[in-house]
Amino acid sequence: MSEAAREIADAVLYEGHVLWPYRRSSIKNQQRWTFGGVYPAAYARSSSDRSAVQVECLLEGDEPSVDAQVRFLQVVQRQAARGHTLEPVDDLAGYLSWDEATERTIGFRDLRAGASLVVPIDVPAGRDVEPVHGGALVRRWQRLNGSLHASLEAGNGGVYRVGVRVANTSDWLGLERDDAIRRALLSAHVVLTARHGRFVSSTDPPQRLDATVARLENDGLWPVLVGGEGERSTMLASPIILPDYPRVAPESPGDFFDGGEIDQLLVLNILALTDQEKLEMRAGDPRAREILERTEAMTPAQMMKLHGVIRELRPVRL
Repeated sequence: MSEAAREIADAVLYEGHVLWPYRRSSIKNQQRWTFGGVYPAAYARSSSDRSAVQVECLLEGDEPSVDAQVRFLQVVQRQAARGHTLEPVDDLAGYLSWDEATERTIGFRDLRAGASLVVPIDVPAGRDVEPVHGGALVRRWQRLNGSLHASLEAGNGGVYRVGVRVANTSDWLGLERDDAIRRALLSAHVVLTARHGRFVSSTDPPQRLDATVARLENDGLWPVLVGGEGERSTMLASPIILPDYPRVAPESPGDFFDGGEIDQLLVLNILALTDQEKLEMRAGDPRAREILERTEAMTPAQMMKLHGVIRELRPVRL
């Protein structure tokens, strides 16, 4: 995956991970990971969420082949624990008991025309203990089961259909969201890379392929071209609808997990937090702590870059 593609894929992966004011006590952070969740079937049937997502797109070329990565977050429950007996507590040594997330990736390489495959997703349940002053942070995660179905089918006129379906097959039968997200593939998306061939834009296809693109079935994922303008080697299937060749603003000092906000406002709001609010932000999710430390370390020159920018000038027709 190119650096440009990874930058956008990472932004999608962590969109909504934790939102301003980046604190556990904030109402908007009481329900996290709201984009791209692939949930156990029993929970999905009782809610508006999905237990499977699917992307289809077109590929041109002679004897094409495709690599793919399915990337998602898995919830990790972090429990602060005191002393040698690991007594559960809410707060210990500047760490709050709260959920984190870890990245997972599964994929395949060199899928060729006429082939199909199934890749199992099997993440065993686990536990990790990190010693800290006065006790430890105990992290636990639930078992995840799922599958990746992929195919590359020949069509007419040298055009091929790429299809990838990601399903959560965990046999958990609960109906509560707080439990379901611990068994979900969160912010799930697919990165497709053409070893041979060129992807066709699903947003703005050539006119001769309009009807073919219209017959493609995308459910919970939307494919967009990523990389340098005009490149057609990488397709990102995102749970958030994006244009072809999306970009992270070059003046951005880093991810704030909220693409709908303005970085300058978030920076100023973070700097305006009280000392107690900053302590809570630092004690919560480790990525929120990184945002705080990065923001407090910004120089005046870096802040001025956020003040405003003109992307392009166009003549106005009167």
